[in-house]
Amino acid sequence: MKVAVLSDIHGNLMALQSVMADIEKEKCEKVLCLGDLAMAGPLPVTTVDFIMRNCTDWIIIQGNTDKLIADFSLDIYNKMQKVYPVMANALLDDANIMEGELKKYLGSLPPRKEIMLEGVSVLMVHGSPRRMNEDILPNMKLSEVEEMIEGELADLILCGHTHVPCGYQTLTKKTVVNVGSVGRPMTGIPKANYAVFEFDRGTFTVTHKEVEYDCETAAQIMRERGFEGCEQIADQLLVPVLRHL
Repeated sequence: MKVAVLSDIHGNLMALQSVMADIEKEKCEKVLCLGDLAMAGPLPVTTVDFIMRNCTDWIIIQGNTDKLIADFSLDIYNKMQKVYPVMANALLDDANIMEGELKKYLGSLPPRKEIMLEGVSVLMVHGSPRRMNEDILPNMKLSEVEEMIEGELADLILCGHTHVPCGYQTLTKKTVVNVGSVGRPMTGIPKANYAVFEFDRGTFTVTHKEVEYDCETAAQIMRERGFEGCEQIADQLLVPVLRHL
């Protein structure tokens, strides 16, 4: 069974549609999505509406920014403004334009999901099994990853959040795979990231993929959103940040 796993779409409908076309070429039978559907992207409302209407067969969990939009308050905004002002402005704008039905949808997504795929137990989380905003990045100490997944029984743990693909094989015989970001990659390359897994009778393989999309249009739409800092986010779609541990 071929399964596509994606995360961190962040309102980038152009990137999402290119990834979906690639998923179709790969003939994936199932799609898993690890959250962060809207915030700080070119088309947050359109993207969530598109997913609600066209991706009803996907298994989707909640990301930390989905929860921020669903639970938005001025207190949350003010706290974020002190640390991440551009993201705070994006959150405020997204929360203001997101319709009630869409906000309710983001709030209804489960924070984690456990499934079985061809005899492999799979845990879907956004950040880590401990917290949806905890980072699993490349080049971490294996002991740190082991600590984050302590007590989990799944054979395969899928995550996103950091916008950087990576993977770990732990001493407790668990596999941890971060699939990167569809809409805001932080790999230094302006291509959407996702992963394709092949499951077969209790075993699996993974292929990380990079997909070209119309980042110029995405950046232009982002630049026109108007909130303070939107130009900075737009620039990062064209020249993505290269994030290190």
